[in-house]
Amino acid sequence: MNKYKYKRIFIILWIIILIMILMGIFFLWPPDSKHENIQLVMRDGVLHEHNKMSFFGLLVNPAVISAYMVTALLLLSALLIRIFAIPRFTMVPGKFQNILELTVTFFTDMASANSPHRPRFIGAYIFSAGIYLFFGTLFELLGVPWLTTNQLSFSLPAPVSDINAAIAMGILSYSIILGAGIIHGGVKGCLGVLKDFSLPISMSFRLFGSLLSGLLVTELVYYYVSLSFVLPVIVGVMFTLIHALVQAYVLATLVSIFYGEAAEPKSSKKT
Repeated sequence: MNKYKYKRIFIILWIIILIMILMGIFFLWPPDSKHENIQLVMRDGVLHEHNKMSFFGLLVNPAVISAYMVTALLLLSALLIRIFAIPRFTMVPGKFQNILELTVTFFTDMASANSPHRPRFIGAYIFSAGIYLFFGTLFELLGVPWLTTNQLSFSLPAPVSDINAAIAMGILSYSIILGAGIIHGGVKGCLGVLKDFSLPISMSFRLFGSLLSGLLVTELVYYYVSLSFVLPVIVGVMFTLIHALVQAYVLATLVSIFYGEAAEPKSSKKT
């Protein structure tokens, strides 16, 4: 009984503290406080005109630095897993082995279901693309600081929050689908894939729009001081996790389906 009593007291105290914080935010903050123009903040979040960064003497968008860092971290992690973890796998898997096997099995099963004729290659691609999108989106939660050319500290965003990275991902995925059409269907297969010319555009803007919306909503919440104490933690984590999961799943599903259609043998298409 004493434990339950102390837990109730602890919860009540935390509720009182949160209520006092919220009251202080809404009633004590001066209404005439000045902030940076929210329109400029959001515009720069899309175009990156002001917060440029130097990368070996070149002026680049912050997402470029993020992309290189995420790629390096993923490659290093894969190397360490291959050297130290995989040789120690057993018939009775542990927690880490379970997570890794479930992840690989998820993408392998998706490739087998959507592209049954050529599942191995596309399974490897959607696994790589999905992992990159997932951890690349979660990267912005780390809040890695970096100095801009104006010597201002700037938190690095997700790599695909830059339209160029989203277009590159869309074109790469479409090129793989187009290659499957040429290899397995010849000229007719190539023409069959080319008819879906809007596919790379839709993929690119779906990725960019979804991830950018989370970034802009978070910036909007941070802008209004009355909302910038507790709510950004909830909103930022929620949007980031949802976008990481949904976009990785949607891209993997679409690519595997279109690849399966392009790699389908002619005899199967006729029947």
